[in-house]
Amino acid sequence: MNRSSAPTPTPSAGTPAPAPAPGTPPSGARAHRTRPPGAEPVDRRLARAVRRVTGTALGPYQAAVVRIGFSAAWLLFLLCEFPRRHELYGPDGPWSWDMGQQLIANNHAFTVLMWSDSPLWFETVYALAVLSGVLLLVGWRTRTMSVLFMVGVLSLQNRSIFMGDGGDNVIHLMAIYLVLTRCGRVWSLDARRAARPGAGRDPLGPVLWGALALGLVATTLFLDRTGEPWLLVLLWLLWAAQGVWWLVCRYAPGEPRLLADVIANLVHNATLGVIMAEVCLIYATAGWYKIQGSRWQDGTALYYPLKLDYFTPWPFLSDLFAASGVMVMVLTYGTVIVQVAFPFTLFNRKVKNVLLVAMMLEHAGIALLLGLPFFSLAMIAADAVFLPTVFLLRLGAGVRRGRDRLLSRAGREPSRQRPGIEADAPRTLVG
Repeated sequence: MNRSSAPTPTPSAGTPAPAPAPGTPPSGARAHRTRPPGAEPVDRRLARAVRRVTGTALGPYQAAVVRIGFSAAWLLFLLCEFPRRHELYGPDGPWSWDMGQQLIANNHAFTVLMWSDSPLWFETVYALAVLSGVLLLVGWRTRTMSVLFMVGVLSLQNRSIFMGDGGDNVIHLMAIYLVLTRCGRVWSLDARRAARPGAGRDPLGPVLWGALALGLVATTLFLDRTGEPWLLVLLWLLWAAQGVWWLVCRYAPGEPRLLADVIANLVHNATLGVIMAEVCLIYATAGWYKIQGSRWQDGTALYYPLKLDYFTPWPFLSDLFAASGVMVMVLTYGTVIVQVAFPFTLFNRKVKNVLLVAMMLEHAGIALLLGLPFFSLAMIAADAVFLPTVFLLRLGAGVRRGRDRLLSRAGREPSRQRPGIEADAPRTLVG
């Protein structure tokens, strides 16, 4: 008989099982120590995280709020300063065109206003900045408008760098970041157009793409007056990427489209993380620098701006707050505590939301008491990247209900929202 075919001896019912070797734990205990019951293996959790990062544009509602907030802040600033636009950034300003040309030659900041000192050219750039702000706000051709929005912001701000404040710096940075995000996935005209039948047939897209090529050619010809070459390279790469995206969506809807979507998701998610890190860095540096100041240490820092005429649009309210020493001390110390503590509370959702509300109320108070509405609006828009998704969904539903009521009163039929379009919104670190 073959040895391989010999039956394996099995212990009978009365035969005790062989004892394990000394120091060897039982099989059940060994499995319990290796992995707790119900715990998912590390490789599966890692695979699920990679699949989520590559297959989903995280935080679509947070990205949309950031887009709406910054475009609204910049647009309101341009409209409010419209009567004084020539003194701020135009030919009548104290920073003349020749001085601006010398400054651009030294710091290489990007601006198209250095192409010509003609008032007509300035009016054209200013009008395009306003138009791009409006169209980005409503989410029309978001990819194109985000690029034009960035060009308008950089061109005007870099023309006269001494006219801005902290809010302008935040808008400056976020205008660049928005170009790399998929901020038009929800709450935009692009999202409504994508939900309609036949959305893939879009004749206007190639027309805009060709028009932008002409602008990039002009930017290349005026490179010595435009600024940093790296930004021009970025603009050409974005233009080429949009062309490749259109070709892939039109002629290769299978795996090439999936690969392009993965790359777009990775860029969006990485940029969203950079925006979050930027906000945390702003508050951390502001808080720790405040700690080093003697006026912040003794709790009297808020008193002094309340007594400056330049920062007192409502003298009665400023005097009312400045007259209370306890109120000044509480607000001074509270500002430092909130700014320093906020980056450390991101992984505790409840505490993070409480501090987020406190910071937004703080900026609303700065807008009211110190007369800095655009700075406050820019900071609130930056804080919005941390708003919970559930809150944003409820906010969107409330806005939609109010819109439908206005339409019904006007005698028009309210728009029908597709069921489930917002029900599967992903929950992320930001919400």
